[in-house]
Amino acid sequence: MLIYKIFRAPEWAELERAGETRGAPVDLADGYIHFSTAAQAPVTAAKHFAGEDGLVLAAIESEALDDALKWEPSRGGQLFPHLYRALRRAEVLWFKKLPLANEGHAFPEDMA
Repeated sequence: MLIYKIFRAPEWAELERAGETRGAPVDLADGYIHFSTAAQAPVTAAKHFAGEDGLVLAAIESEALDDALKWEPSRGGQLFPHLYRALRRAEVLWFKKLPLANEGHAFPEDMA
């Protein structure tokens, strides 16, 4: 199953440069990297990235993250994927720009 991480441009650039990341400031504060499913990602973008341009959406295969990935209740009791280690750039299957559109961010149609 694919899971998704939304990066701000400087966070993405740092992942590209360093080859791994512990995430954004909120991830560092919480002690894990926040991810979303395809269904959760648009709500995550609207709640935490409203009006922000220059975002990058990265897709990761959840099974490749092994036991470091935990599914834990969060917003509204939904289970969200949380990674309890650094994310390696090599684990990103694909990434795309996440531009602003009229009704929020324009997500790729091929998200599964």
